Amino acid sequence: MANPVQFIQQTRAEIGKIVWPSRREVLLTTVTVFIMAALTATFFALVDILIRGGLQGLLSYFG
Repeated sequence: MANPVQFIQQTRAEIGKIVWPSRREVLLTTVTVFIMAALTATFFALVDILIRGGLQGLLSYFG
């Protein structure tokens, strides 16, 4: 078990090593995530429409 005072000193030292992103980096990353989410949603919606249309075509042909 470590000494509590030493633990607090080491914790403060580690917190001091954190490099926070700038406001611009946060904004660009957030915009990128939203764009990628929209593109992914669009892709899966199109795939869903294609699969649904194909299955409906098959079922109407054989049904």
